[in-house]
Amino acid sequence: MNLHWTYCRFAELDVDSLYDALALRSRVFILEQGPYLDPDGIDRQSAHLLGRDAAGVLLAYLRVVDPGVKYAEPSIGRVITAPEVRGFGLGRPLMAEGIARCTADWPGQGIRISAQSHLARFYGEFGFARVGPDYLEDNIPHCEMARPP
Repeated sequence: MNLHWTYCRFAELDVDSLYDALALRSRVFILEQGPYLDPDGIDRQSAHLLGRDAAGVLLAYLRVVDPGVKYAEPSIGRVITAPEVRGFGLGRPLMAEGIARCTADWPGQGIRISAQSHLARFYGEFGFARVGPDYLEDNIPHCEMARPP
């Protein structure tokens, strides 16, 4: 399945893209994983990567957070694929595209993430390594991971 990528800053998101992104994030992060405040104030200091199918349906999303907002380095977060396409391998092209955009925006800098612990091996495939112990974030085990420049 091929996706069409859109990458833009928060202020450049059109209203439909913003709605689609928040709706997908709500389906996954709030309905599936438990209640917490997903709009955390960081979206405005981030770029957003949206992956749509040929019909324009949003199937994959992540955000690239500016350096100095969450970590000293830029970070990638809110990585999701739509529940109906899980298992189709869309997470890999989503992360590859996100890393490419992040390194283009901040060449020579590493990337830091807060990963759900059960996905550490997946992120390891992209050069991320654990840099600390597991911790709970929104009642889900997470680990901090870093990718060198």
